[in-house]
Formats: sequence, structure tokens, C-alpha cells
Amino acid sequence: MPITVFDAIRGDISSFLGGAKVELVPENCVCECSGPGITEVVSIEGSPYIFCAKRDSIKFTAAEEYFCRELMTAFGGLYTGFSMEGYAAHFRTALLASIMDITVARSLRGDHSKGFWPIQQLIQLLKSLSYQRYEGKPATTGFIVHRGTKAMLCSMFLDRDHKLIPLSPPQVVSPAFFDNPLTYRLIDGTNQFFIANIQMQVIGALRICDHAGINSIEKLTQRELFSIVSRSGEGAFAITVNEASEIEVLTSPAKLLVRRMGGWKIFDPDIFRSFLAGFLESTAADDLLWTVYALSKSRHGTVVLIYDRGRTGLAALKKGSVGGEDPVCLTLIKMTRGQRLTELKSSGTLLRILTSDGMTVFNKEGKLLETGFIIDTSHVQEIITGGGRTAAASAASFFGKVIKVSQDGHIELYEEGRMIYRFG
Repeated sequence: MPITVFDAIRGDISSFLGGAKVELVPENCVCECSGPGITEVVSIEGSPYIFCAKRDSIKFTAAEEYFCRELMTAFGGLYTGFSMEGYAAHFRTALLASIMDITVARSLRGDHSKGFWPIQQLIQLLKSLSYQRYEGKPATTGFIVHRGTKAMLCSMFLDRDHKLIPLSPPQVVSPAFFDNPLTYRLIDGTNQFFIANIQMQVIGALRICDHAGINSIEKLTQRELFSIVSRSGEGAFAITVNEASEIEVLTSPAKLLVRRMGGWKIFDPDIFRSFLAGFLESTAADDLLWTVYALSKSRHGTVVLIYDRGRTGLAALKKGSVGGEDPVCLTLIKMTRGQRLTELKSSGTLLRILTSDGMTVFNKEGKLLETGFIIDTSHVQEIITGGGRTAAASAASFFGKVIKVSQDGHIELYEEGRMIYRFG
């Protein structure tokens, strides 16, 4: 019975882990996805079961392993509470609708000796808000949940030139908290946030100062908000509803839990760092992965190849260019060719390049080799399928590492002609 119920959430868990194969089997059975990966033993109604997850090419991160432990603890508790005879369908429905929310809330609470309901209630409120519109525009808002003292917060905000408006007495986040539109019109989750403690008592509102030099990528990926969270006590986090009507949970060290298309996903930079290790130096890899997330969030498609062969070999792969032989386009491409990825990001050019048509090609030093590049797939012996962007990504991945972003927000990693990981 536990395995039958597990099948109801198998797809959500696999999606959260980027397409990994997941199983739940009795302890004395062999798990088909055994081997390197995640293995957790869970006791359900006094009987031991093994949860296992396997993913080729990319190792699981510590954050993914932690989440799976919380997931199995939640699964065991829920199953024990709902396994009354004759209520199997009720349980599957309740489990499918709530277990990922519960796991997210448990992982954010941290201290398992205490309840996670206040966090769970906030998640439910924000889920409802994500469907709401105000005069045709999506409702957005944001909370910074601190784990430190008020004096520590005030000192940090002063150092960062942020402005805190205290609320006295503190107000509890109740089911009626968003009844007034000002709660999601003035507090937008981009520049202004509610400040709350772990019991979800709001102690004030914070306005983030506009820092000079912050580029569009850093704004889209909330780099200043990550900085605040990292200084707000161990276990602090921020949770927002963004303009794409997604829920984003920002933690420290910098990771994102994203509720997108009705399910929870994890954007863990360590996954992308592992994928790019040995192909791109670390600073450039970090700049690229956060740029890729910015494109995913703003729903702009792109294909990036980190080319690991000689420059002359790249010319043989070129079928054409988006700009063709237009002299203006050729001049513009010449202006950017040879610049480093980090320079392009700082100047704002990188985002403009990646949101243009065609493939963008960097070498292992992070220097731009080509933009608007159209690959000749006839150089690949294997059969290439899929739409234009997917076919280009598959073909290019025989010549280096490829990151593809689709217009619906998916981020996919390719090597040797196949997709090996998917976020979103």
C-alpha cells in the first residue's frame, strides 16, 4: 500500500530532482535505481522501506539530499495518519496536494522539535495570491523571515542603507492578511518586503535602497535580497510572489525553491557548477548560471554552448548566422567577440546577446566566440530530433557543454547529444 500511494507523487519528486528516477521499495527488495545517488530508509507503520533516487552524469547536491530526507519523514507521518481502511483515495488526493508544501515548510523551519504550521499557512496564502490580479496585473509581495535579534537587523539595514518601518505591535500573518490590496501593491516583493519572525509575526516593512551599479541580471535574480537573507541569522529565508505569479523561496547559501506550473522545483547553483566544472572557470560559471535563471524567470529562450575544441573547428560547424552578411550585424558581432562572459554581464550586454536569436558560443576561458550562431547539424552522426532550439542544443552538445532555456522557463543541460537534467 505505501508503494501504491508513493506512485501518486513519484512524478513530482522526479521533477523536483531534475528528472531523476525515484523508487520506494520494501527494505528486503532490490531497488532498480540503487547505486550512487540518494538512499533513505523510512519506517512506515513499523515496517522499513527504502527510498532511492538515481541521476546519471550529475551528482545530487547536499540540498537535494536534505530535501529528500524531509520528504520521506513527511511521507511516513502522513501515511500513518491517513491509512484507515476504505480511505485510500482520500489519502492519495491529500498526499498529492500537500506533501511537497509540507516538505518545503519543514525544511525551512529547521528545528523539527517545533511546528511548521505558520510557514505552511504563509505558503498557502501566497499560493492563493499567485492566482490573484489587481487591475489586470499579477499580485506580488514578499517576506523576509529573520532568525536574529531586532538590534542585529537594524544594524545590518543601516549598513546597507535600507529603511525599516517598525510595526508595533507585531501582526500575525492570518488568513485575512491579504484582504487589503495594499499588502500586495505597496509591498511588491522586489524593493519592499514585510519583515517577520519564524512564528510569522510581522514586525515591520523594509524598503531596499537602490544600489548604483546593480545590473538587470542582479535585479532579476534578487542578489541584494540574498545578501540580506545571509545576514539575517542562520536559517533565515525570503519568500516572494513574483511577476510571473511564481513563489520563490530564497535561502542561504544562495539557493531557490520555486513553485512553478503547480509544482515545487529547486534551483541549486551547485548542480550547474558541477555540470560546468572543468569547462568554464568558476566566476564565469556563476555569472552564467544566474543569467540563465534570469532568462528562465523572464521567459526568454536561449542556447549556450561552452565549446571545448579549437577555434578552427567551430568554423566547420557553422551553417549560418542570424545576422547573415549584413555589414552592421557583422560589425556588432565583431565588437563583442573575444570579450569575457563576466565583462559582458557587468555591462548588460550578456542579457541582450542571449535574448537574441541563434546560439551563443563561449570557450573554456569564458571568452565569446560567436553569437547568433546557426549550427550545421549534418556534422552529427546521430539522429537529432525536436524543435529548432532542442535540435541545436542536442547537436551542439557533441562539441561541449550546452545549456538551453525554453520560452516556458525550463532550463535543460545537454551533453553527448542528450538532455541530462531539467529545471522547471
